[in-house]
Amino acid sequence: MIQGSIVALVTPMEENGAVDKESLRKLVEFHIEQGTDALVAVGTTGESATLDENEHCDVIKAVVDYAAGKIPVIAGTGANSTTEAINLTRRAQAAGAAACLIVTPYYNKPTQQGLFLHHKAINDAVAIPQILYNVPGRTACDMLPETVGRLSQLEHIVGIKEATGDLTRVAQIRALTRPEFAIYTGDDASSREFCLLGGNGSITVTGNVAPRLLHDMISAAMAGDSETALALDQKLMALHKALFIQSNPIPVKWAVAQMGLMGRGIRLPLTWLTEDCFDTVRDAMRQADILPL
Repeated sequence: MIQGSIVALVTPMEENGAVDKESLRKLVEFHIEQGTDALVAVGTTGESATLDENEHCDVIKAVVDYAAGKIPVIAGTGANSTTEAINLTRRAQAAGAAACLIVTPYYNKPTQQGLFLHHKAINDAVAIPQILYNVPGRTACDMLPETVGRLSQLEHIVGIKEATGDLTRVAQIRALTRPEFAIYTGDDASSREFCLLGGNGSITVTGNVAPRLLHDMISAAMAGDSETALALDQKLMALHKALFIQSNPIPVKWAVAQMGLMGRGIRLPLTWLTEDCFDTVRDAMRQADILPL
């Protein structure tokens, strides 16, 4: 089971929007050095919504190649079209991804049965470990614990990224799923509490900026060391908040650029962080002992 601090990697870009492969390589190497437990390539933080299919799969393959087996790579392969999600998942498997992270269909607001059948179709089509991703704040679709329980019985569905911020869901999902089913948080602000309650780790935005500190905090929480986890998380709390001061991944890309790890590229309709937010993010980085250049 992949567990611990799993970074939802940003996709570095040139100012014209082209993918910056050299910076992508630097980011992968940085996370290996910093102790990140796994990477998500082209999840929603990686701007999956604005990469075309070939770019999407090319970035996944690049991250797998740069990781060179030193760290597991989970590919973001969700879509609001079941056919598209199956195709992306097949191509991620061919690229060598260790697993796929599949967000619930966005905008079209399927029923719980529709969610079940969507993910069952992907499960039946591609023999790769699949992690469900529930983030109703972005998709307008909430996968309920009962549906997660049904899906957890399928062969290739091995876990869920639960990003509601509802801590009661850890116990609810655990009670409805098989023992080895992984439950990850997708809400950085409550990740410490989530892991103390038995979660298997965090698929994190904050980890892009403070990977070592985030890794150590999650490790302490998963070990049940609440005192150490709290002390570490206190350094991260301002960053958890600041990285969502504008729509993700706007603030986190600005922060990573300030660290000298990539340039100022982001794709429309997202725009670069506005100047009135610079000090908020910069101060939060300093509290986490990450000093911008």
